[in-house]
Amino acid sequence: MADNDHILKQAIVWLAAGKKVGLATVIGTWGSSPRPTGSLLAVEEGSEFVGSVSGGCIEGAVVEQTLAATRAGTSKVLDFGISDSQAWEVGLACGGDMKVLVHGAPDAATLRRLLDDRPIAMVTDMATGAYTLIDAAGAAAGLSPEVLSEARRALAENQSRVVESTNRFVAVYNPPLRMVIVGAVHIAQTLAPMAALVGFAVTVVDPRHSFATATRFPGVALSDEWPDDALALIRPDSRTAVVTLTHDPKLDDPALAAALRSDAYYIGALGSRRTHAKRVARLKDMGFDDAAIGRIRAPVGLPLGGRQAAEIAVAVLAEAIAACYGEPRRQPA
Repeated sequence: MADNDHILKQAIVWLAAGKKVGLATVIGTWGSSPRPTGSLLAVEEGSEFVGSVSGGCIEGAVVEQTLAATRAGTSKVLDFGISDSQAWEVGLACGGDMKVLVHGAPDAATLRRLLDDRPIAMVTDMATGAYTLIDAAGAAAGLSPEVLSEARRALAENQSRVVESTNRFVAVYNPPLRMVIVGAVHIAQTLAPMAALVGFAVTVVDPRHSFATATRFPGVALSDEWPDDALALIRPDSRTAVVTLTHDPKLDDPALAAALRSDAYYIGALGSRRTHAKRVARLKDMGFDDAAIGRIRAPVGLPLGGRQAAEIAVAVLAEAIAACYGEPRRQPA
């Protein structure tokens, strides 16, 4: 989660200043919880905090309990029953239950590993607060095969979880989702910052030098390589979305071919159904079958009915997010 990165960075700053820092992590939620499992809150010894575990309704109590656990050098699982009135205050219709693990933060070097050595999991003993870091292929002394297996599965599924039988919590830290936008066009100027805002690492690809400029895309990674060459360098994986927006087969087709040969979890192409039918024929001539071509979302984006550039960008981003969470494709009526 992109906001967890900000929280970890702030915790590192506090630790570097010699302050004691505690962490609170959501480890279980009720059905309509505003914060998913794995959400963080960090608090320093002066009670300044960053992050959220509930959207606001139990934050004060969590901060207090996290400080107490940090000062005592202990770990504790807090079990909150959220009343309907508390839930209403943070925008939910009804209450429920939430479990939060609180303990002292690891040292700054460990937190930097959570930011840099990804994918990685932090396995925390909920009784003691002791932690172990595990990468996707690694082993760790003192952990049972069951915990190691659960940690690797959590990494593969990008899903933090409690291992009940061993009283441990596995918190997953994966690299950010990536979005490769082929075509530095008007829609891309809106889509790129929107995607970055929700946590995608964005790269805009366009060999036309007057299009892919820092003036038109401030703060966005740019590539002036031809799309197939750019994607060969980027190497799309199962956490990468590829979106083509140029309408030009010379640019879109090589990008789509490269994306189809990759593990990209989302591939979208701008254009009408007639445009896509012609595109399908060209891709078949390149050797792609119906199953492969069926991975392409075209016309790109959820069918929201918008026509303006920003509206199309919203539809594309919404579909890419839905695909990330395994939501089924929705076709226009």
